[in-house]
Amino acid sequence: MLFRQLEYLVALARERHFARAAQSCYVSQPALSEAIRKLEDELGVSLVRRGRSYEGLTPEGERIVVRAQRILADRDALKSEVDALRTGLSGRLRIGAVPTASGAVAQLTGPFCARHPLVTVEVAADLRSDDILRQLQTFEIDAGVTYLHRVPEGFRTVPLYQERYVLLTDDADADGLDRRTEATWAEASRLPLCLLTEAMQGRQVLQEVFAEAGARPSPRVETDSVAALFAHVRTGRWATIVPSAWLNVFGVPNGMRAVPMAGPSRAVPVGLVTLARDPGPAMARALVELARTPGVTAAFARLSGAAAPAD
Repeated sequence: MLFRQLEYLVALARERHFARAAQSCYVSQPALSEAIRKLEDELGVSLVRRGRSYEGLTPEGERIVVRAQRILADRDALKSEVDALRTGLSGRLRIGAVPTASGAVAQLTGPFCARHPLVTVEVAADLRSDDILRQLQTFEIDAGVTYLHRVPEGFRTVPLYQERYVLLTDDADADGLDRRTEATWAEASRLPLCLLTEAMQGRQVLQEVFAEAGARPSPRVETDSVAALFAHVRTGRWATIVPSAWLNVFGVPNGMRAVPMAGPSRAVPVGLVTLARDPGPAMARALVELARTPGVTAAFARLSGAAAPAD
């Protein structure tokens, strides 16, 4: 059994298409298919359901691909450990983040790159919380930044900051809110809102707070991008509710106004999530170690505690 065969099987499970899997592995489709057939012969079971095209993995294949992912992750972790002992940590750190936390990820990546100059960082900043947990389990990312209040067992977490919310509107009078220092959730629900889609956990948190306040928002526009929320408010037709952490990173854009949300107050923990493994990969361990340093914790404390500007 060769690592290459396991890589091909994992690629096929990920891409769900023989040609795309072969392309991602930089081999021809016949070479990939033959390697997987040899793996099936060696294991004595069928791993792939074949028809005119890829039809999925067999039950045996579903179980074996999980083992293959772990074996390949352990191989990569071993190589990273050896490289770290020889020349310092090197390679690629892969971070997944929910859209509302993507601005805060820079508080980690900057210090990490300064501490480990041989490492490059890849950030996927538009993932759902469920996608982050799944990609951690399939070793597609090394760490995630997401909401912590619904992370199940099997993961390790490091709290980073508390997510608080502000109403973002254009500078023009919005039901008199331009003269106010705070807005209620009921008032916000009556505005023409643009919000995240209901599949996003950030939206689900907002729905819970709206319900607690006895309000039912009816957003006319929904998106999976925080940047798109800002863009819609920029037109002057919409209002939105965003984490105050975004304003601490980018400031309040010209022509807009940020109004802190009044009770019911809600502060949702956001943090770093890694797979619970012993020993964990060197890259993930290094990121967790950095997240616990005084300088980084202080930066996130400022991100969490600074009140959004009213003007």
